[in-house]
Amino acid sequence: MSTLLIIVIVVVALVVIAMLVSAARRSSRRRELGQAQSAAKHDDVQHHREQADESRTEAAIAEERAKRAKVEAELNEERADSRERELSE
Repeated sequence: MSTLLIIVIVVVALVVIAMLVSAARRSSRRRELGQAQSAAKHDDVQHHREQADESRTEAAIAEERAKRAKVEAELNEERADSRERELSE
């Protein structure tokens, strides 16, 4: 009976050890998945910030072009007025 008891104890101990190893692996995989998801979210945030910076840069360039076009239009208007005055004299 003591041999059978020892075998049962060893089998139970092996099952418990296998369960602990399985739980540790599962926990490790969950932690790795959480870290990967967190890194992906950080990358996503960085991507959106980069897009926002690009949009701001494009807006600033467009604004400068608009200002330049306005100044050119005003200059052309002044030139037209000047030519018109020359013609009327």
